[in-house]
Amino acid sequence: MSEWFVEKLYPSWRQTLAIATPLHQSATAHQRIALFENPQFGRVLTLNDVVQTTERDEFVYHEMMAHVPILAHGGARRVLIIGGGDGGLLEEVLKHRTVAQATMVEIDPGVVEFSRRHLPMICGQAFDDPRTDLVIADGLDFVTRPGETYHVILVDSTDPIGPGVGLYTERFYAGCKQRLEPSGVLVTQNGVPFLQGGELSGTVAALRPLFEDVSCYLAAVPTYVGGFMALGWASDDPALRHIATETLRTRHATARFSTRYYSPEVHRGAFALPPFIADLVA
Repeated sequence: MSEWFVEKLYPSWRQTLAIATPLHQSATAHQRIALFENPQFGRVLTLNDVVQTTERDEFVYHEMMAHVPILAHGGARRVLIIGGGDGGLLEEVLKHRTVAQATMVEIDPGVVEFSRRHLPMICGQAFDDPRTDLVIADGLDFVTRPGETYHVILVDSTDPIGPGVGLYTERFYAGCKQRLEPSGVLVTQNGVPFLQGGELSGTVAALRPLFEDVSCYLAAVPTYVGGFMALGWASDDPALRHIATETLRTRHATARFSTRYYSPEVHRGAFALPPFIADLVA
């Protein structure tokens, strides 16, 4: 390959992806968008020169962020997504026929429009689903003002740089708490603990005074380099983190959709943390 994309998210670690075909490059009011084709990962979306999602491995992250909390809850009708402009998480949430409303709050309308046009293999028809309520707004502002509450809140944020910084603050998490039903679950994107340990421990420290049960679970996403990715977990119902595998099997079967990464067994195992990650959570 004559062209290569180099991700410089970490000061001492770089990820390099071959650019088979450059497809798009532009800037919105909030960030730089680029899209290219890679032989292994298909279409690769970057924001501010950091990989956000790819056509071939997006299913890992989006399935685990959506299905773990929704199936653990067992009765989620209203789901709030903060971020997630590519629409992949929204599509997974809407696979649950029990979800009556999926509110998605995205700060950058340019990313949504871009994804509808260039990433239909990721978002599908999610933005056109009648259950979708798309709100163009700052996620921090949205959760800190009065409004309806949700059974599940999913924070599909970028890394804590650029427009995503406010989604890692105590004020934001307190806003999520007030917008969450008493039996609800909050899940947050918390990076790769081996390389971003402070991100996970900082989020846990901010969540612990607000919720009775705070932890994280793990997924292995190839293009989120550096090992397991952590998804933060917060709820006032500790039992939701320990739903029996057989119960999850029944709920998954009843939901009647197929998955490529998620399974009830993977669900339970994802909460088993290696000691170095458990130490960050503790």
